[in-house]
Amino acid sequence: MKQGKPAKASLEHLVFYPVTAAAQYSTIVVLHGRGTDEYDLLPLVEVLGLNEVLVISPRAPLPFSPGGMMGGFAWYEPSQEGVPHHETFQSSVALLSRFLDEIKAAYPVNPERLVLLGFSQGTVMAYAVALLNPDSFRGIAALSGYVPSRSGLPFKIPQLNGLRFFISHGKYDDMIPAKLARESAEFLKDAGADITYYEYPMGHEVREETLRDLGAWIKKLLF
Repeated sequence: MKQGKPAKASLEHLVFYPVTAAAQYSTIVVLHGRGTDEYDLLPLVEVLGLNEVLVISPRAPLPFSPGGMMGGFAWYEPSQEGVPHHETFQSSVALLSRFLDEIKAAYPVNPERLVLLGFSQGTVMAYAVALLNPDSFRGIAALSGYVPSRSGLPFKIPQLNGLRFFISHGKYDDMIPAKLARESAEFLKDAGADITYYEYPMGHEVREETLRDLGAWIKKLLF
């Protein structure tokens, strides 16, 4: 991948082009978790070896300052388990949805081969924008997150039509319990989605096994 100059958009972001020139590219939008930034998941993408994919990594809009110390960025404020903070979540979902429209116009994105890859809060955001506009995505890679089914957003559940989801979670996750991932998988499966689910003996993290299974899923999806 080679880094390109970011276009003006609603969210600060990084963009990386494949080495091979093309009119349009399969595209992965990477959504980081709370307390990090747009650089956080790039090593993960490098390990996956997706050299023919356009990668776009936006920065969440909210400064994250635990104890008054700057600690990266967040998509929404913490709230009760399995329910994002209403105002900040809805605002960020609207912002991310607008950003996704902007990048389709600004970059050589193949709109039929667009994948969202999120971790933690980034996964919750990926679920939200995908369930609002399921026809806009090829697939969703959801690492260590949950479907925000109690957010009050008007999800188009009957229209999933086999939309593909890769869901992975740590069995011992003490930040987002694995039960939320299991409930999310069942929720999406019942709605007609195509679900690939993995649960690993780990915490709130990404391990080699996750990358192995995720890489196989993405390559089957896009190539």
